[in-house]
Amino acid sequence: MVSPGDSETEIDPGTPVPDYSPEARRRAAQLVARDPMLAAIPAPTGYSRLLVIAKRTLVGTWNDGFVHAGNLAYSTLFAIFPFFIFGAAVFSAIGEDSSRALVIDSVLRVLPPSVRDVIAPDARTVIDARSGWLLWAGAAFALWSVSNLVETLRDILRRAYGTKATRGFWYYRLASSGIILAAVLLMLLGLIAQVTIGAAEEAIDAWVPELSHWLSSLALSRIVPAAAIYLSIFLLFLTLTPGRYAGKSYKKWPGALLVAVWWMVVTLGFPPLLRSLFSYSLTYGSLAGIMITLFFFWLIGLGVVAGAELNAALASTPEEEGAVGVAQRKVEETA
Repeated sequence: MVSPGDSETEIDPGTPVPDYSPEARRRAAQLVARDPMLAAIPAPTGYSRLLVIAKRTLVGTWNDGFVHAGNLAYSTLFAIFPFFIFGAAVFSAIGEDSSRALVIDSVLRVLPPSVRDVIAPDARTVIDARSGWLLWAGAAFALWSVSNLVETLRDILRRAYGTKATRGFWYYRLASSGIILAAVLLMLLGLIAQVTIGAAEEAIDAWVPELSHWLSSLALSRIVPAAAIYLSIFLLFLTLTPGRYAGKSYKKWPGALLVAVWWMVVTLGFPPLLRSLFSYSLTYGSLAGIMITLFFFWLIGLGVVAGAELNAALASTPEEEGAVGVAQRKVEETA
C-alpha cells in the first residue's frame, strides 16, 4: 500500500502485442518520413523476406485466429441452413424447383463425411418443408442470418489489415446481401456447368471409354471441390478486403490458395483425426454430431484467418516502400 507521502509505484503494463498489419507498418513508415532521426526501415529480400512474411502471418493468426475461428464456426453453423433456404427460394423464383437440392449438394461436396452426415438429412428436410410464402419468409430471415457470416469475414479482414469501418451499418448489410445473392447465382452457373460436364463425360465414354472412370473420379473427388473452394474464397477476399487494400497491386490469390489447401487437408485428415484422438460421443452424447461439425468449422475458420493474414503480410503500402527507399539511400551514402 502506498502512503500519501510516498511516490506512486510505476505499474508495468507488460509487453504490448506486436502489430504487423499493413496499417501499422504504414504509420511507422510515415513517422520515418517525418523524422530523419529515426532509423529507416530496412528492406528484407530473398530468404529473409520469406521469414518476415511468415512471422507476420503467424503472429496475426496467433493474436486473432482462435477468437475469430470460434466466431466463424458459430456464424457458419447458424447460417448454413438459412443459406440453403435462401438458395432454394432463388431457384424456385427462376423456375428450377427440381434443382433446389443443388444448393445443398454443392456445399456438402466440400465437407468430410462425419460433418456431411450431420447436416444432409436435416438440410433436405428443411428445404422440402417450405414452399410458397413460407419459403420466401424463410428466405428473408435467411438473408439476414447469412449476412452475419459475411460480416464476420469482413471483420477478419479489417483486423488483418488494421483498418476500421468507413461506411454505415446498412451499407455493409446491403453489400453482404448482394454477395449472398451472387453466391447463389454462381451455384446456378455450377448447375449449367454440371450439365455441360455430363455431356462431355458421355462423349468421352463413347469415344475413349478407358478415360471415363479416371476423369470422373479425379474431377469429383479432388479437382472440382478444390477449385470451387479457391474461387469462392478468392472472390470473398476480392470483395471484402478493405478499400485501401482492394487494388490489384495487393495480392488476394495467395491467401485464397492457402485457405483452399488448408480446407482440403483438414477435410481429408478430419475423419482419422476424430477416430484416433477424440471421443466426442463419450463427452457430448447425442450432441456429438453438432460438436464435431463446430470443431470442423473452427478448423476451417482458423485457415481463413491465416489466409487473410497472409494477404495482409504481403501488402506493401506506398509509404512503406518510400521508407524502404530511404533506408537503401542511407546504406548507399554510408558505403
